[in-house]
Amino acid sequence: MIKKKVLNPEQIRRIDGGFSFIPHRFLTDGFLASLSQKELLLYLFLTLASDRNGLSFYSYDAICTLLQLNLDQYVEARNSLIDKDLIAFDGTLFQVLDLPPIPAEGLSLKPALDSDRVEDLSPISQLLKQTFKDI
Repeated sequence: MIKKKVLNPEQIRRIDGGFSFIPHRFLTDGFLASLSQKELLLYLFLTLASDRNGLSFYSYDAICTLLQLNLDQYVEARNSLIDKDLIAFDGTLFQVLDLPPIPAEGLSLKPALDSDRVEDLSPISQLLKQTFKDI
């Protein structure tokens, strides 16, 4: 077993003011691996922007500007997160939902990669691909 120790005791994270979290099973149950880069970016943003009930009301133009997405990328990511039962959206208000029992049907722990994009992977994507390749 790995022994953990605090590396910088002066900067231990605390919940002050805002509230956001992503359950550990987001990683361990395959939700992270089931999302595209744009879906993950939008999900993370909505989680950070939401209150304790998962609610936030950023406009699409603010989200697109902050996340550097064009409108088509935003709509595709938003609709996919809705289809995967990770968020709800009523046209104005977002709600980050409690995770469903399993990731959306037909998805696996292995990230979906286009063969022509493999060379362009960021270091974190390469690490995730390596981690999940044998699962």
